[in-house]
Order: sequence, then C-alpha cells, then structure tokens
Amino acid sequence: MKIKSETLYSTIIVFLIAFTLVIFGCAPSVKKPSKENVMERISSWSYPDFSDDILYNGLEHSILKSLSYLQKIPADREFVFSQDRYNTDHMILSLQQFLDFIQTRPSTQDLNEFIQSNYHVYRSVGRDGRGEVLYTGYYEPNLRGSLIRSEKYQFPIYSQPDDLITINLSLFKEKYSGEKIIGRYADQTVLPYYERSQIDNEGALEGRAEVLAWVDDLVDIFFLHIQGSGKVFLDNGEVISVHYQTTNGQPYRSIGKLLIDDEKITVEEMSMQKIREYLNDHPEEMDAVLNHNPSYVFFEIEPDGPLGNINVKLTPGRSIALDRFIFPPAALALIQTEKPAIDSAGQIHSWEPFTRFALNQDTGGAIRGPGRADLFWGNGPYAEIAAGHMKHTGELFFLVLKPDGSN
Repeated sequence: MKIKSETLYSTIIVFLIAFTLVIFGCAPSVKKPSKENVMERISSWSYPDFSDDILYNGLEHSILKSLSYLQKIPADREFVFSQDRYNTDHMILSLQQFLDFIQTRPSTQDLNEFIQSNYHVYRSVGRDGRGEVLYTGYYEPNLRGSLIRSEKYQFPIYSQPDDLITINLSLFKEKYSGEKIIGRYADQTVLPYYERSQIDNEGALEGRAEVLAWVDDLVDIFFLHIQGSGKVFLDNGEVISVHYQTTNGQPYRSIGKLLIDDEKITVEEMSMQKIREYLNDHPEEMDAVLNHNPSYVFFEIEPDGPLGNINVKLTPGRSIALDRFIFPPAALALIQTEKPAIDSAGQIHSWEPFTRFALNQDTGGAIRGPGRADLFWGNGPYAEIAAGHMKHTGELFFLVLKPDGSN
C-alpha cells in the first residue's frame, strides 16, 4: 500500500524529535574541535626542513586534482587556517604558484628559500596539543570475483539498497550542521538500517540491493569495506573498479581492537595481515569477529576510481585523508612520519623517516580530530604491506601563499 507523503513526513518528524532528545538531549555532548583551534601558524624561524622523499613524483598530478576541485566551487568560499581565512581564488593561486615552482625540480635549498619567502606554514596541534599526529595507511585492494554466483564466488559486493534513506539533521536545526542519520522506512516508522550480521548471515538485503560482483573471500570483502575502493578481477577477464557509495549508518567498531582485548593478537604485532592470518587459522570465529563491526559499506562502479571525498582521483603516496569537518579540503600539506623498507621476500626489515608533500583529498570514518591522518598508498604488494602495518606518529603542516604585503 502506498503511504501518503504527509504521513511519511510526520513520521520522520516524530522520529527526529525522539532521536534528538535521546542522542543530543540526554547524552553528554561531545565538543568537537573548532576549525580555528586545530592548527597554528608558525613563525618562519620554526619552519620545518622542506624536502620530498620521492623527488616530486606524482605531486603535479595531485595538485592538478585539487585545482580541479577548487575551480568548481564558489570563488568566495572560506578556507580556515587557524585564525586566518582565505577564499577559493587565493587557494587556487597558492597551489598554482607552488606547482609552477616544483615543475622546475628545485634543490632542497631552493625549495626552502621559496617557501620561506612566499608561504605561511601552519602546524596541526595533533592529538597531544604539541603536534603529534598518528599516521595510518590505506590502499586499493585486488579481489577475485564473478558476475555470476557459484560455489567458488558466493560473497556479494552490494550497491546501495533501495530502502535505505538518509536524513540531513541540519535541515531541521542549524546546530546539527554536518550531522545525518541513515536508516530505513518500514511500517510507518524510521528504523536503524540492518547491521552486518543481518546482511551477511540473515539475508536482510535479499531483493533490496543489486550485487555488483560475487567474490571468493569474505575477508577480502571486509577489508574492501575498510579501504573504501578496490579492483575486482572477474573470471571472464574483465576488471571492474568499485568505490564507496554509502554505509548502513551503523557505528564502526574495530575488530583489531577486539582481537587485542581478547588477547588473540598483541598490540605490537597488530596489522591487517595479522588479522587475516588469525581469521584464516580460526574459521570458526570468522562470523563472530567480523560481525563485531556492525558497519557495512555499499559500493558503485567507478571507472576512474578510486575517488576521494572531494570527488577527485586519488594519487598514490600523495593523497591524504583527514577529518573533513576541521581541515580545509584540497589543501597542500607536508607530512613527516615513517615508511616501511621491504626486503626481497616482501618482509619489512625497518621503518625509515620520510618527508613529502601531500594534498588533503579524502576522509575516513576512523579519521577524526587533529591527531589523525591516513595516507593513500595506491595498489599492489608494497601498498598492501605499507597500509596494513603503518601506525606511526609524525607531524602535519599546511602551506598557503602569503597574501600581498603580509610577512
């Protein structure tokens, strides 16, 4: 039976009132850091040493992608860097002048002199207020699949279900700007969307969502959900790229933390690879461990993927994911942290400090606050190793062209 739109609207309003009272009224409020307080402008005498460990490779591509984003938004939009404000036009000029300069492949000395003379530098306050940022990594995994379900290929990659709805709370109250809830409409009420266990073990999406491909490994799909995009190598010889479309709105819970808390894996040895090894060795625990995370991701085909949250193609080693609520999108950054050195057997034999330029082009569910950053490593064996093991601290800086006449 078709429900009248007035009834649906009234139901959603009632739900929103109840939701707001429970979530925002009774629960203690969590104060989000303001954009003004997540970074500080530093004086030129305390600038870091600027260098680029991969000799500017890929940097031009990444800057051009940020420029393509900036050129599509209003010229007067504000970008907040500590107490300073810059509009879109200034951000474009800032990136363009930096691009023109690095195309000359400058020496480290020339690079530092150029930045000293022409750019303001801002440092993230980090998670400790003194600039410490935890860096992790992500990558684009390869999966094996088919367009037809079979005994070998039986795990689905779903597109967005037709009964999933998104409610933008800011439309109802300005103080909920950026807040939304995801659910489903059933029996004249709005309900939370199905959890992972209901989807994977109870067939909750039967007839509700298109299957983009069937894959041969459930753990591969779980990590695809974490990474947000991947390539599926089909049994007919084709390759399709799948990209994050939306989620079920359920909270993300770390299975890594679960395995540490249950003393199955130590903190020191924790990695994506170690989780996979544990699950393969203990298949009887697979469902319980994976279902600990009720969050579920839905995908779409993206020929030009993977894309970041500003809808530009990510550049391996150059695109970073930051908290989208507090850091300026498309901004030029300098990252300082550590990367793995791999031996001929594909094993990490050491971690080496590195410094390079990157662009803020993505975000992530677990990337919150000024003390978290996620580096996109790309595709392939090294990318998988680096992304799976990286959890190292460092610092994060932003560069913006000085306005005319400023010091």
